[in-house]
Amino acid sequence: MEANRNSILLDREISQLMFNRRVLANAEDPAIPLLERLRYLCIVSSNLDEFFEVRVASLLAAASVDGALSEHPALVATLNRVSNECHALVKRQYEVLNTEVLPELAAKNVHLLRHSERNEAQRAWVKEYFEREVRPLLTPIGLDPAHPFPQVVNKSLNFIVALSGKDAFGRGTAIAIVKAPRVLPRVIRLPDELSGDGSISFCLLSSIIHAHISDLFAGREVIAYSQFRVTRDSDLWVDEDEVKNLRQALKGELQGRQFGRSVRLEVAKNCPPELSQFLLDQFGLDQSRLYRVDGPVNMVRLNEIIEHVKDASLRFPPFFPGLITKVASGDIFATLREHDILLHHPFQSFQTVIDFVRSAALDPNVVAIKQTVYRTGMNSDLMEALIAAARMGKEVTVIVELMARFDEEANINWADKLEQVGAQVVYGVVGLKTHAKMALVIRREEGALRYYAHLGTGNYHPTTTKFYTDFGLLTCDPQLGRDVNEVFMHLTSLTKPQKLTHLWLAPFALQSEIIKAIRNEAKIARAGRPGRIIVKVNALVDESVIRALYAASHDGVKIDLIVRGACTLKPGVPGLSENIRVRSIIGRFLEHSRIYYFRNDLAHDVYLASADWMNRNLFRRIEVAFPVLDKALKRRVLTEGLNPYLKDNTNAWELEPDGHYQRRKPRGKQVLFGAQQHLMDILGTPADQAGS
Repeated sequence: MEANRNSILLDREISQLMFNRRVLANAEDPAIPLLERLRYLCIVSSNLDEFFEVRVASLLAAASVDGALSEHPALVATLNRVSNECHALVKRQYEVLNTEVLPELAAKNVHLLRHSERNEAQRAWVKEYFEREVRPLLTPIGLDPAHPFPQVVNKSLNFIVALSGKDAFGRGTAIAIVKAPRVLPRVIRLPDELSGDGSISFCLLSSIIHAHISDLFAGREVIAYSQFRVTRDSDLWVDEDEVKNLRQALKGELQGRQFGRSVRLEVAKNCPPELSQFLLDQFGLDQSRLYRVDGPVNMVRLNEIIEHVKDASLRFPPFFPGLITKVASGDIFATLREHDILLHHPFQSFQTVIDFVRSAALDPNVVAIKQTVYRTGMNSDLMEALIAAARMGKEVTVIVELMARFDEEANINWADKLEQVGAQVVYGVVGLKTHAKMALVIRREEGALRYYAHLGTGNYHPTTTKFYTDFGLLTCDPQLGRDVNEVFMHLTSLTKPQKLTHLWLAPFALQSEIIKAIRNEAKIARAGRPGRIIVKVNALVDESVIRALYAASHDGVKIDLIVRGACTLKPGVPGLSENIRVRSIIGRFLEHSRIYYFRNDLAHDVYLASADWMNRNLFRRIEVAFPVLDKALKRRVLTEGLNPYLKDNTNAWELEPDGHYQRRKPRGKQVLFGAQQHLMDILGTPADQAGS
């Protein structure tokens, strides 16, 4: 185990990009409905945006702390590998869009039309639309000493224009910049009656501006132009040791996020080299950060087509989550006194969790509600229920994580609303993100206080609960309830938490408990008994945990890891990890649940958690792993959350020692089996019963 560090770990950044390769493979899959293939292309673009805004930005920032990038050869090598992979990924992404998805959509009478493809009636409509809706909002900026290069907002659509001749003042201003207003839709549906064949046609705002860009420069000739988009460092930074009001400081930082350090420039494929170089110079980027794309610079915007087209044959069949029917006479608290409830989203409805909090808000016997909020979105029934509870005089405490990346604004808004009605809002622990998913209801029953808790692997977010796979546990187990309350006391008082009976809490004990459980399986294996570990997480990059897994493998523990995204562990290496298999599932839903299973001499320890096995989760966040104590529910976690994913031979990818993934295919007479489809079949509501 004294092997060189680099020889036993895979490259984290490349591993993350390999995840996007697997998502892209779904866009390439002809068996998947066309609009869903387009959605996968958009997901890749969204993922790459965040990858540049966060991962690439952090690499560049690390190099700039104590010198020029050239003084950090290891970082330069990493950035070069990342650049090569990103360029190849983007090239393939646009190939799939232009040679497969768009032509096949056109064959289904759904068209995304360039200017040259629009008929005369459509061109006339577009011109009128440009004059009426677009031109009044445009402000072309001719560059000269009085008009320097303007501030360009992160990921916004812009145009660079090269002009001939002289301006109205006799000067030879050769370059102009045109910003596309953010208030305008990026995808415009053309009137159906203009197509003449019953098809649905769209055009891009960029195409409309391209077609009429010369109209903006009367008396000048437009000799070249290109759309462009710059991606910037979007990690918020505040000095939490100096800031007295984190919420107010963040409000200021949110504005600055739009103008962080440039990390990537996207231009049209045919952008003249002199224009792209001019832009690179303005943004302080070298050629490796330039991406020439054959289509819209922001492919994420094509999601708008998906929303407009209603043809069911172009989408996945509708799915209706299962509803929990075990709530006795509508009294969720009476039901929980009889037994715990395990929820598996999105296969089972999140409505039960909403009903739990709503019931608590309305119940006169409930005296207090406590909840963590990491991501909850702009519209949330849960947040409205907490506001109602506070208005009714209940003690409402909400731990709001203001630093939840890209959800800061929504969380600040909810914090404001909660404080206005008298709720106690706490912003967690300075320097640590509160990522744990917990809600606690304290109810007075027969003169005593009783705890009811919800613990989950996913966010209290109304949208993501429909598309992310997660587990949630509703319980009134007194020891779990006391543990949850102790964590809330720790977060609000900032005192050291008391010893917890069941919960594993980061940053204090989670990593050490995980390693302890891994080493226990190794000890069992050394004694000649079966050692078994199955883990499902979104990422595995913590080196200490990986080394513990390697050691357990060496001792004979059979280990299966289901890791959706980045994984730096090398599986199947003789003498190091021959007993470890790693697979990734990429399907209709985003795999998000975290499950830790340790056989432990048939004790079958099952933990659900908010934490991935990453250093940031284990040491820089408040995270909770909680046991499933009921034997029947343990079996459910195994038979729903782990075993189907190990059996999957349609959406599974297996990691090889060199970091590449191979798609799993049925062998011999094996029947096609997809874990997500299996769970939809056994847990969902049949379509013919969904409306009843």
